[in-house]
Amino acid sequence: MLVTGKEILAKAHQEGYAVGAFNISNMEILQAIIAAAEEERSPVIIQTSEGAIQYAGIDYLKTMVHLAASKASVPVALHLDHGTTYETIISCIRNGYTSVMIDGSHHPLDENIAATNEIIKIAHAVGVSVEAELGRLGGIEDNISVDEKDARLTHPDEAVEFVKATGVDYLAIAIGTAHGKYKGKPELDFERLETIKRLLNMPIVLHGASGVGEEDIKKAVSLGINKINIDTDIRVAFTEGVKAVFKNKPEEYDPRKICGPAREDMKEVIKGKMRLFGCSGKA
Repeated sequence: MLVTGKEILAKAHQEGYAVGAFNISNMEILQAIIAAAEEERSPVIIQTSEGAIQYAGIDYLKTMVHLAASKASVPVALHLDHGTTYETIISCIRNGYTSVMIDGSHHPLDENIAATNEIIKIAHAVGVSVEAELGRLGGIEDNISVDEKDARLTHPDEAVEFVKATGVDYLAIAIGTAHGKYKGKPELDFERLETIKRLLNMPIVLHGASGVGEEDIKKAVSLGINKINIDTDIRVAFTEGVKAVFKNKPEEYDPRKICGPAREDMKEVIKGKMRLFGCSGKA
């Protein structure tokens, strides 16, 4: 069933667990996510980045997700990840997304607030949830690229000011994670997370979670993270699955026999994330 992001994350916030938000760019990834959610009896957030929309087309992506959600027995939200342009965000709202992210984190605080409020006014009028970001993650994700020197952690006082000024539904914060593959072990600022959660008392989002250790994820969830974005780990599972097929059968040419095993590998990775986040059995 297709629901809003706010509906899924309000429950997660109240009950103290996190919901996986998984990025898709093709049918096999979507099928793996939905199958995992059904088997784990977990709510799930399906995300598309602007890069995925450019690659696959918004019509294909939204139609696939709407169809999958209509057949699913668990709550499914369709979310725009890192919306950076007004045109893309409005297009997603028009095309049946139930949640959108306005990423104004590269702007000064007042400009981020203004940009977020502009989107909230439109999205809330038609029942669409809104995520915003305060602070900046380093790393690369599709068309989002932030040098390490430009990354900055979220300031608790600014978070309070931002939420009061916007009324955003959930907030992505920077506590030491990064987009893409890690070169070393990320050091998360748990004290900062705990302070922000206490001050805001609302759903909090963690980006750049692929590659973060299980114990750190568990601690982040215990301190109030309610939405965890996963993209890179799924890409790696897909790639390794395809490589394994060609290693064992280098002459294989049937896409179904190449992508099928990779789909199963992705599903197992996603199921593991759902159990780790605490959302298994919460549908």
